Amino acid sequence: MKPIRLSDVLELPVADRLKLVEAIWDSIAQAPQALDLTEAQRIELDQRLAEYERNPDAGSPWPEVRERILKRT
Repeated sequence: MKPIRLSDVLELPVADRLKLVEAIWDSIAQAPQALDLTEAQRIELDQRLAEYERNPDAGSPWPEVRERILKRT
């Protein structure tokens, strides 16, 4: 496989670069075990999970969160 140069990627239109980023992210998401968490990240995730399990109704659904974020811009 021919190596991809960053300069070539940066010459792509933004829409194509976004598609490339999505494809890369999807490939990473398919192998989460390949990513090592730091101890601090593991602790944070454990704390968030414990908080959710204590009170699963405390948060907001993603559509509401997304709407609030989009209204800020």
